[in-house]
Amino acid sequence: MQDLSEEDIPLFTESELVANSAEDYFLQYNDVVDINVSTTSPELNEIFGIASGNQSTNMNMTQGSQNGGDIFFINGYTVDENGMVELPLLGQIKLLGLTTKQAQILIETELKEYVNKEDFFVRVRLGGIRFSALGEFNNNGNFTILQNRISIFQAIAHAGDLTTTAKRDQLVLMRQYPEGTKTFRINLNDERLIASEFYFIRPNDMLYAEPMKIRELGTGVNFVQTFQLAVTTLSAVLLVLNAIN
Repeated sequence: MQDLSEEDIPLFTESELVANSAEDYFLQYNDVVDINVSTTSPELNEIFGIASGNQSTNMNMTQGSQNGGDIFFINGYTVDENGMVELPLLGQIKLLGLTTKQAQILIETELKEYVNKEDFFVRVRLGGIRFSALGEFNNNGNFTILQNRISIFQAIAHAGDLTTTAKRDQLVLMRQYPEGTKTFRINLNDERLIASEFYFIRPNDMLYAEPMKIRELGTGVNFVQTFQLAVTTLSAVLLVLNAIN
């Protein structure tokens, strides 16, 4: 290994620290929520479906991770079209527009009618981050990542990265809000993305990568493919001309 001199390229360069924009997430329609209620009463635990024990729950979570998080859809609670979830014993509870912490406090308040505060435990969390990736991705489809927060770059990596013909400066993001859906265009090459509200994706986000003009024109994704296509097209034209003559 050669010694570096002042004229050589530096070993590394460092950018300024950019703070992340970590906004609270408010529960939306169709979100799947993992609600865990544990009490000192075996009878109540059985009602809340905890009699099987943590070992079975952990096994199901592992299987859910391997199968795209579907276990949360089966065992979790989906926020319905009215913003409600239905819990055993407690009945219908409206969670729409609440953070997971606010949802936890609300469930604890309802549970106090049946159990003393010191005799129960409530945990509320998102049942994974569900998102869709369409267009110029190497792996299109619906995905679930069993984490509370993932960046847009992690989501792109989970979908197999963008193709070489994707518009990286105009990635389309469709995001769900209580009043409807909004569409944004994201420049992945702009470092200001890290400090924006779009750096971390949210449940039910949809990413759509548009193709560059080279794909719209039907040419290859690289020089070799484009050259081969041009040669093939030219050969076909010459054959047609020879046949006419």
